[in-house]
Amino acid sequence: MPQVRIIAKNFIDMVASLPAVKLDLLYANPFICEAILRSLSPLAKKYVLQMLYIDTPIPAKSLEEWVLPDGLSKHRAAIDRLIQLRVLSETIDRKKETSYEMNKKFQINLQKQLIYGGKLPREPMASNAVILPSSEELEIYALEQWERFLLHLISSKEAEKLTNFSSSMMKVFQRGLLSQREKEGSRLTEYGFQFLLMDTNAQLWYIIREYIANAEERGVDPATIISFLLELSFHETGQAYNINTLNEVQLNTIKDLSDLGLVKLQQGRKESWFLPTKLATTLSVSLSDTATRKQGYVVVETNFRMYAYSTSKLHCEIMRLFARIEYQLPNLIVGAITKESLYNAFENGITSEQIVSFLQQNAHPRVAEKVPTVPENVTDQIRLWESDLNRVEMSPAQLYDEFPSKDLFESACDFAREYGALLWDNSKKMQLVVKAELHAEMREYLRRQK
Repeated sequence: MPQVRIIAKNFIDMVASLPAVKLDLLYANPFICEAILRSLSPLAKKYVLQMLYIDTPIPAKSLEEWVLPDGLSKHRAAIDRLIQLRVLSETIDRKKETSYEMNKKFQINLQKQLIYGGKLPREPMASNAVILPSSEELEIYALEQWERFLLHLISSKEAEKLTNFSSSMMKVFQRGLLSQREKEGSRLTEYGFQFLLMDTNAQLWYIIREYIANAEERGVDPATIISFLLELSFHETGQAYNINTLNEVQLNTIKDLSDLGLVKLQQGRKESWFLPTKLATTLSVSLSDTATRKQGYVVVETNFRMYAYSTSKLHCEIMRLFARIEYQLPNLIVGAITKESLYNAFENGITSEQIVSFLQQNAHPRVAEKVPTVPENVTDQIRLWESDLNRVEMSPAQLYDEFPSKDLFESACDFAREYGALLWDNSKKMQLVVKAELHAEMREYLRRQK
C-alpha cells in the first residue's frame, strides 16, 4: 500500500521547496541558518563547516578529496542537498570545470551565530512572575493533548467531549486523514488508518508539514510559518515566554500548536505566556535523530492473544483497529488477533507489514530484547491472511445460461476461450461466465448461431 503521503519529512525538505527569494529572506535570520545546519546529514555539515571561512569558489575536485572513495554516493547526495537549499551555488567555467561557492548571506549569519551566539526576539519571563509546571507535568500535558488529538481523529466515543480544536487545525486533521460525506460524520481515510499506526515523531512531522502546506489557504506566507517554527525550536523547554512578544500570525500559530501539545498556554492576572514542550524544541532536528525508542507496552503470545500494559485510551483504540478487544482493566488491555479483525483492518487500508511493525516497535520491555519480539507463527499468519484476501480478484463479468442445446453451449465456450475471456463454465447446467468486455461480441455470436 503506498505510504508516500504519510511519510512526513523534516523541515529541510520544506525549506528546500521554497522559492529562491524566500530562502534568502530566511537566511537573514541567524537562528534559521543554525537550524538548517542542524538538519543536514553529517557529511553535508562537514562541508558547510569546512567552507564557512572560505570566500572563494572551491573546485569540485578539491571537495571530492575530502571524502573516501567509497563515500562518493553520499558525497553527491550531500552536495545536491546543499544546492537545493541554496547554501551552495554551482558554477561551470569555460573549461567545463565545476566549482562551488557558499551563499554569502547564509555564510555571514552562520558565522555570527556560531561565534557570538544569537539573541531570540523574546527572553524567558522572570521565574518569580509566573508559576511554572514541573518537567514531568509539562510532559504529561503534551502527551494528553496529543492523545486527545488522535482520539478526535479516530472519532472515538472515548474522546474528550470538551475538546475544541481551532478551525485551522481541523482543516489539517481532515487533509488526507479524514473524509466528510453528506449526511454522515467524518471518517478516517485509508491514509488516516495508516497514520495512526506510525510513531509519534512521524505523526508530528506529517501534521506540521500539512499545517504549513495549507498556510496560504489561511492567508499566511508558508515561509513565515517555517521561520517561526524553526525559531521556536531554540526556545527552552518549560520556560515561560510572554505572548505579547508575538505578532498576529505567530499568536495564531501558537494557539494552533497548543492543540497538539507543542506548547502550553497559561494566563496570569496581568500577563499571558506560553511554555514550549519537548515536541516544539526538537522541531529543527531531523526525523531520524528524534526517533528514539519509546517504552513499549504490547505482549503477543503464540495463541494470538495480545496484552497491552497501558492506561491509555488511545492505545486501546489503536489496537481496536486490527484486533478484537475483549476487556480493559485500569492498567491492562486484553485482546486477540483474529482473521475477522485483520480483514477489517485490511479493508480500511492497513497492511500486514504495518501491523507487524507496530507490534514490534511497541513490544513490552520484557519481550523487546527477545528475537523475535513477536512470535513468528503470528507474524506469518498475519501476512498469510492478507495474501489470501488479495488472492481474490474482482473483475466485471457476464453470466450466460439457458442454452437451447449442448452444441451451442460448447460452441459459445470455444468462442470465449479463443478470445481468452472464459472465466468459468458448468457443462451439466450449461452455464458459463465470460469477461464483460466480450459481452457485445458474445451476444452477436449467439445471435448468428440461431
